[in-house]
Amino acid sequence: MPPFKVIHKRADVASALAASLCYILTSLAIEAARTKDFMRRSFTFLAVLVIVAATIAGGLSAKSARRRSASNSNATATSPADKYEADRIENDYREAIATVEDRYAGEVDYEKATQAAIQGMLFTLDPHSVYFPAAEFKKLKEDQASSFYGIGVQIVRHDDGVYIQSVVESTPASRAGLRYGDRIVEVDGKDARDWSSDQVSRNVRGARGESVMLKVERAGQEAAVNFKIVRDAVPLPSIRNAFMLSPGTGYVGLVGGFQHTTDDELRESISSLKKDGMRQLVLDLRNNPGGLLDQSIDVASEFLPREKVIISVKGRSEYHDPVSYKSNGSDPEDLPLVVLINRNTASASEIVAGAIQDHGRGLIVGETSFGKGLVQHVFQLPYNHGLTLTTARYYTPYGRSLQRDYSSGSIYDYYARHDQNDNQQAIQPGQPSPAEPAQSRSTNAPAFRTAAGRVFYGGGGITPDIEARALSASVVRGRLIEAAFYFTRELAAGTVLGLESYRVDKVIYNRGPRATDFPVNDRVLEAFRNYIRKDATRHLVVTQVDADLDFVKLRLREEIITAAFGADAGQRVLLESDPQALRAVGVLPDAKRLAEAVRNGTPISLNFRTVRWPSFVRGIPESEEPDQILV
Repeated sequence: MPPFKVIHKRADVASALAASLCYILTSLAIEAARTKDFMRRSFTFLAVLVIVAATIAGGLSAKSARRRSASNSNATATSPADKYEADRIENDYREAIATVEDRYAGEVDYEKATQAAIQGMLFTLDPHSVYFPAAEFKKLKEDQASSFYGIGVQIVRHDDGVYIQSVVESTPASRAGLRYGDRIVEVDGKDARDWSSDQVSRNVRGARGESVMLKVERAGQEAAVNFKIVRDAVPLPSIRNAFMLSPGTGYVGLVGGFQHTTDDELRESISSLKKDGMRQLVLDLRNNPGGLLDQSIDVASEFLPREKVIISVKGRSEYHDPVSYKSNGSDPEDLPLVVLINRNTASASEIVAGAIQDHGRGLIVGETSFGKGLVQHVFQLPYNHGLTLTTARYYTPYGRSLQRDYSSGSIYDYYARHDQNDNQQAIQPGQPSPAEPAQSRSTNAPAFRTAAGRVFYGGGGITPDIEARALSASVVRGRLIEAAFYFTRELAAGTVLGLESYRVDKVIYNRGPRATDFPVNDRVLEAFRNYIRKDATRHLVVTQVDADLDFVKLRLREEIITAAFGADAGQRVLLESDPQALRAVGVLPDAKRLAEAVRNGTPISLNFRTVRWPSFVRGIPESEEPDQILV
């Protein structure tokens, strides 16, 4: 029997059918892989099964309300109309497959085609019901467990290959001596120079206790360096950074998803920051993709009084009777709170932001969030395959659904385009934000009046109280980022004449950068100009450096601090000139006034202050940065 509960009600069949289908298909696909001939014979059956099951699912979904009352009917029977539709599609599909079998010019990868058929069927349901082959399902479980087995390096793809951006403390990579700027050219004897970061990650990760052979090119050394590294557990925390952003103001970067340890990490970070004098908090949920529902409830409970509703969940089977989850915090934090969000804030992180906003516990700053209001159940399938299947929708405490529309059927549009955000007018640096929350551009969006009489709209994600946009990028800035990395690689290796004191022999972890640490002074800038003059592959000229000198200084400092003190310290440098973070700090007094007004039951009108922007007012959004992967 499949590893999920028996279906007792006919109305439950539609919601579980996709999971059952994947169970059958996965088993057959593994058996089919044993021989190529069997794969050919079975593919037609498997593909037809996908179509038939999808057809039945559609019929069940459309008629579930009527069938719910027919309690005496057989739970597995299908109606004549459903069977007729299934037979018609089966015949059409058999004909199409026969044509492919007889006339397709190349070889058919039957296993790959079967997996595509499964995922194609799931995508007709919604964008978040996903099938996972064994390797991908293993990675999903590793992410939820807050650790995985690898070597402990953060890698990034640059112009000519995959490089080590930073090494995680107390991991096999740090003990072996891998460094910032090492270029990975071989993995277990395989040429990796043209690989993507994902390809390197898949080949470097593996079983605990097994070794992996790496060959790297290192700045300042003519010959490549070989490393034999034994894989071990690598921490994958939810909170990547927690420090004092300014006197009295703490910052917690909860950007690594919601995993089994998330709430414990948050409590530990808050406790540590309080010892450092924290009296107000900026909680950063930008680029947090979400994760475990129970952890989002626990995180929100850290700030909301006991018994306050955090989220309501409604579904067809598992949540047929709506369930409200309430705060379980016995002694919630009462310090002023601002939550940072952006377009990639999704799912569990939206639950936290929505609860904070609905109850008026703090202010939300940034950009409209992703808009994922669907709950997935993770199903373990045979042979270590799996899937996530949408089983319910969730709603904020005052009833808002945050799910964006996906009826167009385009997965690309759903994930890559945020039309609501793209149509919004950007807030310019130095310009005050609206006194009221930005309102949904959709005329059909339902309005909800929440704490302190504030009005918000359902659908399309969390709209921030104060919009603070990530600032525009440019092609030239992208080239400057690349040039800053390659130059710093030489600088940290001690090969830049006159700047040998910038050589980094060993990373010093858990230290915040000081102004006197590796200053980007005139000598460093002149060396960078000379680097640009000599390296035509960067497609830059010195006048472009001088035209954006503050940006160049910031990127050079971020790179050298990363090389010297690790990735977390480098991120602190960027936060010092982050317009969204600066905006968050500027409105903390308003967040305090709002929370007090809600507790006292008094109305409030907030006129948000204009922040003082630094001389560097043109940033680059994080989405324009090279993708960094931990392996």
